[in-house]
Amino acid sequence: MASEQTVELPRPELSAAKRAFIEARLRGRIRSSGIVPRAHRDGAPLSFAQERLWFIDQLEPGSAVYSLPMARRLGRALDEAVLERALGEIVRRHEALRTTFREVDGSPVQVIAPFGGFTLPVEDLSGLGEAEREVEARRRATEEAVLPFDLTAGPLFRAALLRLGAEDHVLLLSMHHIVSDGWSMEVFFRELAALYTAYSEGRESPLPELPVQYADYAVWQREQLRGEVLERQLAYWRERLAGAPELLELPTDHPRPAVQTFWGASERIELPGELLERLRALGRSEGATLYMVVLAAFQVLLSKYSGSEDIVVGSPIAGRTRNEVAGLIGFFVNTLVLRTDLGGDPSFREVLGRVREVMLGAYEHQELPFEKLVAELQPERSLSHSPLFQVSFALDDVEESGSGGAESSAESSTGEVEPDFAFAKFDLTLALAATRRGLLGGLFYRTDLFERGTIVRMLGHLERVLEQVAADADLRLSRLELLGQAERALVLEEWNATDAAFPAGACVPELFEAQAARAPDAVAVRFEEESLTYGELNARANRLAHHLRALGVGPDARVGVCVERGPEMIAALLAILKAGGAYVPLDPAYPADRLRYMLEDSAPA
Repeated sequence: MASEQTVELPRPELSAAKRAFIEARLRGRIRSSGIVPRAHRDGAPLSFAQERLWFIDQLEPGSAVYSLPMARRLGRALDEAVLERALGEIVRRHEALRTTFREVDGSPVQVIAPFGGFTLPVEDLSGLGEAEREVEARRRATEEAVLPFDLTAGPLFRAALLRLGAEDHVLLLSMHHIVSDGWSMEVFFRELAALYTAYSEGRESPLPELPVQYADYAVWQREQLRGEVLERQLAYWRERLAGAPELLELPTDHPRPAVQTFWGASERIELPGELLERLRALGRSEGATLYMVVLAAFQVLLSKYSGSEDIVVGSPIAGRTRNEVAGLIGFFVNTLVLRTDLGGDPSFREVLGRVREVMLGAYEHQELPFEKLVAELQPERSLSHSPLFQVSFALDDVEESGSGGAESSAESSTGEVEPDFAFAKFDLTLALAATRRGLLGGLFYRTDLFERGTIVRMLGHLERVLEQVAADADLRLSRLELLGQAERALVLEEWNATDAAFPAGACVPELFEAQAARAPDAVAVRFEEESLTYGELNARANRLAHHLRALGVGPDARVGVCVERGPEMIAALLAILKAGGAYVPLDPAYPADRLRYMLEDSAPA
């Protein structure tokens, strides 16, 4: 089991967690600060982050958006009883996994159940055929992933084991985000590996008792974040985000729905190790981390797409600025709002400098929970998009974090069983990991906004930006090229190759009548609930053309057409051409004075 310890390729919280924790430790901001076991064991308050998820659950009970599911393949002989004991010990150690939430006097509180043992359900699928086992495992992974949590009744941690064969198992895990985050999943699997190894060898747990629990942290956070400390944090963020755009207007494939659905998908990206090393070298030369370099490139890409020079991106951060909580399972992750000014057509080197300053300032003021920031700034709320930012970015750097074991263990994984669904909390989330193979990761996107083809192109454009800035950091943003040779040829040559054979001397009415004769039952016009076939449209136009000829319309006669867009307008235009005249389009939405001038100027018959 020990070799089965793996770290899934990165969830946004996980990647940002390592980066933030290591950088904060290097800057001396990870410290012991007096978090102690709480005096009153019952009715602990929620942390600010938990409180936000509690209120969201009150509005949308049963939503699976904030579930953290995982289906881990364990491809070796497994002692199921030992695994059950190891999981039980983790539940005993971490109060967060035994926590539920209830309302007391109008406010939510944490209710921590005593440890009463743990049972691991086991489903035996080994009697099925190989193909059937895989299908059933995927079905069960999907079923578990979308199974809602009841924050009041619990449990908020679930585990089950699928037995596919003597040396083939799938461990299904699911936690609600209110009691866990990406860093916590690392803690979970690290402890699971250590406990399984010890128990299978007949030893007791090698893990020391935890000095504090998550509820102790929540009490401490509430006590610390007030008064002058709170005001100092708020003052920075008020100034930093004053006048920030409420919505990043990216070109989408579909109109933004009035209420976001969170259904999503992802597209993977793998950039070569040679490019990664050049990006690292650029960062070192400018006193910046790899994270800052790639974030700067991503914000440049978003600026190119949106046409805006004021780009706001969210970045999850560990939220574990105290030693006491480094080994806890719980919901610590915070979100930094990173706003970069790309105005003035700067070089990429200048942009990187701006991003560096933004990041350093954000790290210095990371104590303020995102929930308090939103409450203070009171941005205009909309059900169609998230407040303050709609695009998220995260990068996990094995080299900078010193977590070399993460990659090696990931490479030894027998893989994940992917459920047949995905959620996207934001319009876009770029999540990357820097490994020995290069930059790996994916772009997560909301499927009610974007088509897969758009996301594939966007990732190609990101790679183009990274290649260019790695080659020449002094390149100005206006000189950056998004299109590669193949895409440029497609846009400029293939899409513009519109020449077609055209009958000499033929007019539009004749060509239309030929089409109506070839396909009279094919739909020619569709408008809202109404549609006309070519035959029906041709008949309508003919009737009106005869009427116009009777009124004297012929060659050189101008006919005014003032009608809302719809099938009638199309029939009218065709009829005028059939009668030999020319039409003068008059939009009913125009001001009366403009319509009067157009009539006087064109003098239609």
